[in-house]
Amino acid sequence: MKALVVSRSPARFLTARFLKDRLTDKAIESGPLSLKDVDTPRQPSNEWVRVRPLLSGICGSDIATVFFNSSRYFDPLTSLPFTPGHEIVGERVDRPGERVVVEPALTCAIRGLAPCRFCAAGETQRCESIAIGDLKEGIQLGYCASTGGGWSNEFIAHERALHLLPETLTLEDAVMIEPLACAIHISLAPSRRQGNLAIIGAGTVGLTTLAASAQLGEYDSITVVAKHPLQRQLAKDLGATQVLYPDELLGAARRLHASQRVGRYLSDGFDTIIDAVGSTSTIESAVETVRPGGEVIMAGMPSRQSLDLAPLWHREITLKGAYAYGQEQLDPATAKRIGLLSSDGLPRTFDIALHLAPKLGLGRLVTHRYRLNEYVPALRKAYHGGREDAIKVVFDLTKRKSVHDA
Repeated sequence: MKALVVSRSPARFLTARFLKDRLTDKAIESGPLSLKDVDTPRQPSNEWVRVRPLLSGICGSDIATVFFNSSRYFDPLTSLPFTPGHEIVGERVDRPGERVVVEPALTCAIRGLAPCRFCAAGETQRCESIAIGDLKEGIQLGYCASTGGGWSNEFIAHERALHLLPETLTLEDAVMIEPLACAIHISLAPSRRQGNLAIIGAGTVGLTTLAASAQLGEYDSITVVAKHPLQRQLAKDLGATQVLYPDELLGAARRLHASQRVGRYLSDGFDTIIDAVGSTSTIESAVETVRPGGEVIMAGMPSRQSLDLAPLWHREITLKGAYAYGQEQLDPATAKRIGLLSSDGLPRTFDIALHLAPKLGLGRLVTHRYRLNEYVPALRKAYHGGREDAIKVVFDLTKRKSVHDA
């Protein structure tokens, strides 16, 4: 079968990183990713099934890996060679026509282990066992040599990781369920989901977080920072109170409460800011424009940064990470508002995403589709993102004649 494979080659990783901004196509062609003929991964037990991808998304973390721009923190948490792709809608090979989305986290249960303390508490995003058990190292399917991934004709997944789709849900809405689950976890991270929220960034993470926050929070206003025309239009469509350019955020924060400004010091600001980018400039902007005692939620995957954190210290800001998904604490009022009735108030994030997906219609964020053998233009389009009117770029492994523009 065909699969896109990231191989161990320091020279290719460095070439991709060096060329990515000047000669993007050459960076991809000379980088660690290539289209190969490979065997379907071996199933560790009869609890594993073969899955045929239909659509598989290109995530920002995938782009960072291909261009060697991710933090070296993650190097020991993957196993090479691996096939990327963790945003997947597919069908089971043993049950033709049965469509599923994949919850890609490789937790204790998936690895054939007794639950660690975090998995036992439902906090599977914090699993301690990402390097042991039946599988090689890997935080998720798509970063593990044992499983394969969605950028292929076929991969393997544990039955516990598969969620059956309703027949009425489109493939485009379905491929957005994994990003939506991330966004739901991000949206539930603030300790207080009221007041004035700002979201910095309007790519997939920012826009899905906007959609989720509008459902799960009770904010007076939601401000979105977006650079490009399509991003700005989608932010308005998904419920943003106002959409700003990056250089307008400080002024908007000041106007909320007629705040005093002395240099970079601001006496008030947004109650909560979600940084959906993760760059030096966006983290510093978030810390400077949130109110004293406010919260900044890190949602975009950051690389190594050099930051001035004096405002965080002086203004007593809480900086908090929000990674992936697991089990959520959903208060009765929120559960009732979104129409999700849970017996214990502790639904899985993916269950909330499956419940909200038909209403939100996030398939509209799928802007471009490509075949596997078109991975060079696909990754170029995803890398340039909003500059080229792209939000979510996917690999289309269906039999549709027309791909490219969604």
